[in-house]
Amino acid sequence: MADRYRLGDVVEFRKQHPCGNKQWEVMRTGADFRVKCLGCGHQVMMPRPRFEKSVKRIIKPFLSTDPADDAK
Repeated sequence: MADRYRLGDVVEFRKQHPCGNKQWEVMRTGADFRVKCLGCGHQVMMPRPRFEKSVKRIIKPFLSTDPADDAK
């Protein structure tokens, strides 16, 4: 199964962060995700099921320039 989320993606969550922002950058993927709030810079780790439930949409997918990534 191909992963839907990649490092560097900017995603929108369903609920706002206390700083008022909904946009987060994916910093780590796997069984757990680390995301960084683009409003205040706060980083949060959460399990994959909670992350996938919280994401509303991918705003800006990370575009890699490495040809090895295209082979996957």
